[in-house]
Formats: sequence, C-alpha cells, structure tokens
Amino acid sequence: MLVKIYTDGACSGNPGKGGYGTILMVEDESGNVHTKEITQGFKNTTNNRMELLAAIVGLEALKRPCDVELTSDSKYLVDAFNQNWIDGWIKKGWKNSKKESVKNRDLWERLLKAKEPHNVKFIWIKGHAGHEFNERCDRMAVESANSENLLEDNF
Repeated sequence: MLVKIYTDGACSGNPGKGGYGTILMVEDESGNVHTKEITQGFKNTTNNRMELLAAIVGLEALKRPCDVELTSDSKYLVDAFNQNWIDGWIKKGWKNSKKESVKNRDLWERLLKAKEPHNVKFIWIKGHAGHEFNERCDRMAVESANSENLLEDNF
C-alpha cells in the first residue's frame, strides 16, 4: 500500500513561534482515498525543526510498514536523505565538520527511528510548486504557529 505524506513547517524568528502541517493520504484496496491532517504550534523553535517534525509525525502515524512518498519543500530534509547527509553525519559522529555538531540531532534521530520500518521516498517540491496538499500544509503550519495553543520546544 502506498501512503503519500505532504508536509510543511513555518516559523517567525529564529527561534520564534512556529508550527507544522502534515497530511497523510491513503488509498485503500477499494480505491477510496482517506486523508488525515496533523498540526501543532510551538514556542521557541526554528523553521528547520518544524520541517523535521512535520515529517516525523506523518511517519509515526502509520500503524504498519508501508511504501511512502513524503513530499516537502524543505531541501534540508530531502537532501539529508537523497544526498546521504545523515550517513555522513553518523560516520563523523554527528558532526557537520570536525568541530560543529549537527543541529536538531534529537529530531534527526527520531526521524530515523520513525522511517525505519517503511520504504520512504523523499520528494522535494520547490516552494510548493502550486501543489494543493503542500499549499494546505503551509496554511496549517502558519495557522498553528499563530494559534494560542503552543507547546514549548525545549531543544
């Protein structure tokens, strides 16, 4: 079964108020399409953390191993997998260089665990490219960042 996950994160300031939006789209054996939306806002966060969290919650919502297409406008997220950045970081002890630690290591490790049971293809969509679901995720992320229901991101 193919699951399509669409994601986006948003943040004002660095760190600042942020949020993510995630849509899961599953087509069952009968051809019926089911969607699930997940969103949350945070205080004291960054855009890259929201982009990662948007992908994580989508993968964590899956109950059994699936083939997944995860579409994001975050080059940071997509390039980390498609260009094997994570493999390089792990081999270098989670360092970007000899001295600089990888930012958001907590979320990268959580994403690796969430991704593990699935066959995930990461697809980059530049600036949403007018894609309906990624545009919706962007609106969800901004709305959640601007809501009064914000969690504290204690990274």
